[in-house]
Amino acid sequence: GPAWTRLPDGQWYLHLFAPEQPDLNWDNPEVHAEFESILRFWLDLGVDGFRIDVSHGMVKAEGLPDVGHPDQVKMIGTEVVPFFDQDGVHAIHRAWRRLLDSYPGERIGVAEAWVPTLQRLANYVRPDEMHQAFNFHFLTTPWQAAAFRSVIDESLASAGSVGAPATWVLSNHDVKRHVTRYGHGELGLRRARAAALMTLALPGSTYIYQGEELGLPEVLDLPEEYLQDPQRLRNPDDGRDGCRVPIPWVDAGPHFGFSMPGIEQTWLPMPGSWGPLSVQSQLRDPASTLQLYRKALRLRRERRSLAEEPLTWLSSPEGTLAFRRGDGLVCTVNLTGEPVEL
Repeated sequence: GPAWTRLPDGQWYLHLFAPEQPDLNWDNPEVHAEFESILRFWLDLGVDGFRIDVSHGMVKAEGLPDVGHPDQVKMIGTEVVPFFDQDGVHAIHRAWRRLLDSYPGERIGVAEAWVPTLQRLANYVRPDEMHQAFNFHFLTTPWQAAAFRSVIDESLASAGSVGAPATWVLSNHDVKRHVTRYGHGELGLRRARAAALMTLALPGSTYIYQGEELGLPEVLDLPEEYLQDPQRLRNPDDGRDGCRVPIPWVDAGPHFGFSMPGIEQTWLPMPGSWGPLSVQSQLRDPASTLQLYRKALRLRRERRSLAEEPLTWLSSPEGTLAFRRGDGLVCTVNLTGEPVEL
């Protein structure tokens, strides 16, 4: 929708997102002081750190120029735009890092930054800025062996160039769940399980979005009356409700044990077929997706050095990936859809 809203007194204000979310003027020192106050409030309570939403969006190009493109949303994270990823944003991050470092313990900042290149993403995790940044380039990689190898190599190189750990993420609250993106149904689930093992075998840090450890698909048939995502209201094909449906905990009963007794309905209804996907059901099944995640995570914990061990690619047939971590663990992934002899 429009980025500007006019008030009754004739003044205009900028909001890159919903009108209820006005952009603040970071040229005003009062804004910096207010944010420092908020950060200190939570740090004083003992929080371990913060995820910085739209961490690339505080500073705009001088003069607030228009983009001049009819579909700006598709440019975000792929092309240079005057309202995101401006160099001036890094001064704000450096100030926040100094604040985090002034507290005892390992208080960390994680940047949610949609930027055009992994090289630009590395700027957010330089030694005096955020500790980590979500790797959305990995998330958006198509199901192709060559594409995954390329983004893995580039991710490791760009993060390593500034001494930061690489990060890996397959889904989040803003995109369709990867079971659905990878083909939906049984095919999508098989690919999602393979992607999970590949991701958890990579060096660095992995972020798991709630429900992916259950192999949940995107809910594509939510009743119209429940769909309230403002992004969807502006573009019916771009809603995010389907990945935000609550996760099922038990096999049966109201909302599969997610909410409190007496609550008639969760904010988004859960598919009636989700009983077998529940935590309770998958804990009973040694071959379930939840058990696959638990086994893989247990292996990561047992091998404390895994995060630091280098990755070495091994030769493998076309359409597959094989790599070794250190001198022990080997991960092989078949992305072809057909059996492959190694």
